[in-house]
Amino acid sequence: MIGSSLSKWTMSYFAIAVGWLIAAEALMAAGFGFPAADLASPDTLVIVHMVCIGWLSMAMCGALFQFVPVLVSKPLFAERWQLPALVLLAVGLPVLLAGFMALGGRLPTWLWLLPLAAGLLIAGFALVVIDLTLTIWRARPPVGPAHFVLAGLICLGAVVALGSVFAWSLSGHGGEASSMLLASGVPLHAIAGLGGWLTLTAMGVSYRLLSMFMLAPDIDSRRSGLTLGAGAAAIALAVAGGLCAIAAEGGMAIALGTAAVLGLAALALYGRDVVALYRSRKRRQLELNTEMAAYGFASLAAAALLGIALVLTGSFAAHVGAFAFLVAFGWLSGLVLAKLYKIVAFLTWLETYGPAMGRAPTPRVQDLVAEQRASKWFAIYFISVWGGTAALLCGDAKVFRGVALVMTMTTVGIVMELIRTRRLADVAQKLRLPNGTQVPRLLYSRS
Repeated sequence: MIGSSLSKWTMSYFAIAVGWLIAAEALMAAGFGFPAADLASPDTLVIVHMVCIGWLSMAMCGALFQFVPVLVSKPLFAERWQLPALVLLAVGLPVLLAGFMALGGRLPTWLWLLPLAAGLLIAGFALVVIDLTLTIWRARPPVGPAHFVLAGLICLGAVVALGSVFAWSLSGHGGEASSMLLASGVPLHAIAGLGGWLTLTAMGVSYRLLSMFMLAPDIDSRRSGLTLGAGAAAIALAVAGGLCAIAAEGGMAIALGTAAVLGLAALALYGRDVVALYRSRKRRQLELNTEMAAYGFASLAAAALLGIALVLTGSFAAHVGAFAFLVAFGWLSGLVLAKLYKIVAFLTWLETYGPAMGRAPTPRVQDLVAEQRASKWFAIYFISVWGGTAALLCGDAKVFRGVALVMTMTTVGIVMELIRTRRLADVAQKLRLPNGTQVPRLLYSRS
């Protein structure tokens, strides 16, 4: 990436994302939403969308604007679309949350907020999807990881489409078909979001980041293609098969069961690829981000095993909240936080010291961070997530609230490390600002 252009607004996406994560964790610690409320309650919907849109999707969009051009060796199709997309998403999510709170009686019955929010979010995500898709399309044929991103963007379109139908139905403006979809289609919305958009995209990005940051050879495209094929087939079968079952007023068990088998196969193949990357790395001493990413991968494996156990014991429906919590906070959030720790340092180094290379002594990327201090925050975070999953499985809401409080504090600690990195606070004074370089702005890049 040396010499490549920096995405100006990626840091803004990251800043808004971690703000939503901390807010969601704080609300859970205060007893807002599940498990204090029903899993389908408006309060729980607030938490779910704060995490899935505000935190995970916002962080993923920011990362993709920076790394998709790297994946395909082409400039972003429309750099100027990043800020309008950011504004639309940043405005649309609070409107959506207000609509859910109105639905739950915490605000006046302004249910028109839901379709308004749907329109804002559709517009924001449309800019993201079109910009990234056209960037990849201009580099055809795209390389392996870019195919994962394309599949994830298709799933994002499905998520937004289903969500907009739900919003209109909840506001009282939907017809009979939308009411049927709302009654049975929420699991499909979740599968397309957590399993398709977020997980498939995270897989593709992780291939490239692990290879780049561990100095490992790229995974053979045929192997990664097999992983993508199984994963994409699982999501397509679940969503398309589920929609057909709803239209025919039948059950979704066969479609979801077959999709689950394909999904497990995809996870096994992905695990094989990740292990191969770790084993073939040239950087023998693992950095903190790759160590902590391993805990994210372990959480994904644990979630798969937990799902199998719950299905075999006939208790999946009773404990779906614990399963979703482990996926969202152990696998996805754990991986994103670990990679943000490196991405923020790497992009800050490129912005500050890249122009000075060869003209003055510059620090290494690792000199921008204090891994020993940060490792404690990450360790406590993952222990808290696993403890929270156990509390949900045991039905102990009080313990879960305590764990959520610890998660909030550790996330704040990790974010403070990101801010210190951005402010060059841990760089030795003699190397900090060579040749008139400046401390980067906190929320956006100058380049």
